[in-house]
Amino acid sequence: MALSLCFSPPFSYTNDRPRIPFKKYIISTRPKMSRQRQTVNCVKENSQNLPAAVDQVKPRWEEWLSTAASLYPVYVTVGGIVACLRPSTFSWFVNAGPTSYSLALGFIMLSMGLTLELKDLFNLFLQRPLSILFGCAAQYTIMPAFGVLVSKSLGLPPSISVGLILLACCPGGTASNVVTLIAQGDVPLSVVMTLCTTLGAVVLTPFLTMILAGTYVPVDAIKLSISTLQVVVAPILLGSYLQSKFPRAVKMVTPFAPLLAVLTSSLLACSVFSENVVRLGSSMVGMSVSSDLSLFHRAQAILTSEYGAIVISVLLLHSAGFLVGYLAAAFGGFGEPQRRAISIEVGMQNSSLGVVLATAHFASPLVALPPAMSAVIMNIMGSTLGFFWRYIDPSDSKTSLEATDKS
Repeated sequence: MALSLCFSPPFSYTNDRPRIPFKKYIISTRPKMSRQRQTVNCVKENSQNLPAAVDQVKPRWEEWLSTAASLYPVYVTVGGIVACLRPSTFSWFVNAGPTSYSLALGFIMLSMGLTLELKDLFNLFLQRPLSILFGCAAQYTIMPAFGVLVSKSLGLPPSISVGLILLACCPGGTASNVVTLIAQGDVPLSVVMTLCTTLGAVVLTPFLTMILAGTYVPVDAIKLSISTLQVVVAPILLGSYLQSKFPRAVKMVTPFAPLLAVLTSSLLACSVFSENVVRLGSSMVGMSVSSDLSLFHRAQAILTSEYGAIVISVLLLHSAGFLVGYLAAAFGGFGEPQRRAISIEVGMQNSSLGVVLATAHFASPLVALPPAMSAVIMNIMGSTLGFFWRYIDPSDSKTSLEATDKS
């Protein structure tokens, strides 16, 4: 999802004396059948980049599509409830796996490539390398470390530990861009971090997983790397190529891409969740209906079951990512918008990639369960944090903008 922000200060300063800049109005007349529609845009007289200053009004149907795409946490939560109540709803997609999982993730990444302008993002990287490199380093150090720490602290079974570590080693998810926008964070930083960590996942995700999870089960880093290249990087590059070669055709499809990617990601996560919910649900029901246990002991038995262990471990992992990511950015001297962007980017993973790699390269179906559960839990946590920050204005926005310019 590519978002471009344009800020225009209300005053210009020359020789330490504020002056109100003279503005001229550009009136563009667009004929439309029997009537004319006028759009008035206000720009500076000395503006050097006139096209960037002129705001283009989006059609109402595009705004509806953007709003629908921002409801990703709602889709995945509703899908998770349906998977619990009626797992057979997703059987058509599960039975076609893992091929259907790989194709779904490839489509998501292709949609991402169609909406990203790599040239503009590369220019932004050159302008702000410090904050971007810091965020990427935080992504691949904080989460993998806490993945190992949480799995060892809770004494998780080997299959669940591998799934949690694999999830922790995945790159940032595209949903983080929407949550950063809601939280009044640095959206361009979030978008570039998502792209950089996704491209770096070809090497970092497989080898970090091999190093950290190799003590539980054998991990083939080369095969993981090839799969990541096929289902993540190649579709992104293909989307960018199509955008540059066929701009008119891509422009017609682009408004629909984010919504289709969001729906496909929800389908992918809920399908894997439904695949395991029957067995987990039967074990929970067996413990809850036992007449020998009190209400407290029933709840304790559920929390100590495989299902409870997965939920608790995923909650702890993402909570640590949000908190430590924010603190690391604060200690790094970044402004409040950058802290929020890095916190959200570190805390929200590409759970779809974790699901695809787990189903394609590991025998136990439990390995895919932490990434599938993460798709539900992570988005609820991230959206809650985003709406909390939405009502708290960044206190040092001026300082953060100056720091961003310097970096």
